This record gives sequence, structure tokens and C-alpha cells, in this order.
Amino acid sequence: MTEFLVNWLTNVPGFAAPFALAAFGLILSERAGVLNLGAEGFMLAGALAGIGLTINGMPPLVALGGSVLAGAAMGLVFAGLTASLRINHVIAGLALVFFSDALTRYIGSYAGWTNQAIKGLEPVLMGQDIIVWLTPLLCLGCVVLLNHTRFGLSLRAVGENPAAADAAGIDVTTMRILAILIGAAMIGLAGGYLTVAVSKIWTNSVVGGRGWIAIALVIFARWHPWRALFGALLFGCIEALIPRIAATGVDVPRYFLHMTPYLATLAVMIWAATRGTGNDAQPAALGLHHIREDRN
Repeated sequence: MTEFLVNWLTNVPGFAAPFALAAFGLILSERAGVLNLGAEGFMLAGALAGIGLTINGMPPLVALGGSVLAGAAMGLVFAGLTASLRINHVIAGLALVFFSDALTRYIGSYAGWTNQAIKGLEPVLMGQDIIVWLTPLLCLGCVVLLNHTRFGLSLRAVGENPAAADAAGIDVTTMRILAILIGAAMIGLAGGYLTVAVSKIWTNSVVGGRGWIAIALVIFARWHPWRALFGALLFGCIEALIPRIAATGVDVPRYFLHMTPYLATLAVMIWAATRGTGNDAQPAALGLHHIREDRN
């Protein structure tokens, strides 16, 4: 039992990191009033970029840098659709998920990267890699950025009342584009971490719905980074438990085990709805377009 617990707890941070990184990215963009349902697509882009660069001889950290850029590239498309063209945020996000899914499947298959195992990112301290150790620092950085900088104040103002922010001289469109790009870069890193450090292989379903779970995690966290980090650890505990139970040989249906993270997601959403932790905490202008010409 002791060995089981040690192995389980040792693997929790690695499983939690992608959830946390994706949640941080979503929080940054949504605190600016941009409803982002495209996290799954951004993670797929980052995951493919990370594995592709690693297979082609790039060091893991360089490959993760490519994941950041891939996520930002998808974010630029999303920003163009939502902040510039003012397309419905929900439709734009879902469209990017399907587009990214098809694009990464095609590129992965065409390049021959599917099911190619890599060495990936190695632990540096206490059995954990550098991204795990950086994740709490990134959380702290998000908190400082949002609450203790002029940029963060402007970003939150845009998410709460874009008309008032515009009247105060803040460029709402530019601020939202920047928030989307920074957030998408972090979500891309989350996807790259999945392939470069966790699975160390590319398959078409490698992200496996984690982007959708990250969206639920943001609601659970009430758009606060520290709470998102705590929630990510909870989901990391669940995900790390699945291979540990399978390794013990306990006769538990495999598909039931893989269903548990999504059951937990449903539980989180129900809890958020019954406790009233959703609408009372979300940015007031989340998902709403701002058209300067319509300002009274």
C-alpha cells in the first residue's frame, strides 16, 4: 500500500500541470471578456508541435517553446475571429476545435509522427520536471499580472465594463487580442507538455478532452488562478490514480476508469450550479462584443 501511495502521489503533479496551465490561459483571456471554448484545439496544436519538434531532434524545452508558438498562432486566428471580426465567441471557439482536430490529424499522419515514442522531458528534482516546478510560479505570475499591474487592471476593466474602459482611454480590441494571445500560448504549452512529458507519444486523441475539463475547472475556480491550481491538483489525483489501479491488476472495467475524470467534471459543474459559484463570479462582459460606435 505504501508503494502504491508513493507512486500515485509522485505522478500527481505531472498529470495536474496540463490542467493548471490550460486553466491559467483561459482565465487570462476570459478575465478580458473573451469566452474561450477553443482550449481543446489550442492544446492539440501545442501537442502536435511539441512532439513534432522532438521527433525532429529538438531538445524538449525547445519543443515546448514551439508548443507555445503553436498555441499563440491558433490564438491569433481566434482573436481575429472574435476581437476583430466580432464573430460569436462560442461559434468561433467550437469551430477552432474542429479545425484543429482535423488539421493535427492530417499533419500527424502525413508526417508519420503517429505512435512514435520519444524520450521526452526528464525529471530534474524530486522526480519532477522543470515545468511542474514552474507551474506554481506561473500561477503566481498570473495573480500578480491580474491584480498588481496596470496591464492587469486594464484587462479586468475590459472584461467587466468595456464601455467604461473605452471611455477611460483603454483600447478594448487590442487588450482582448493580447489577452487571447497570452492565454493561448499557455494553453499551447499545456498541450505540448502532454506529449513531451506525459504521454511522450502522439495519437489523434492524445488531449482526450482535457481542454473541456479545463473550461469546467475555470468555472470551479471562479476565475482565480490559485483556485484553478488547487482544482488542477484534484483532477491530477484522479488521472494519476487510473494507471496505478490498472497496474495493481484489480478487476475494474477499463472504460469505467477512463470515465472518472469526466464524472468528476460533471460533479464540479453541478456543484458550481447549486452553490451559485458561476454567474456571480464571472466577468460581467464575458462573451459580449464591444462596438465603440454603439457607445452612448
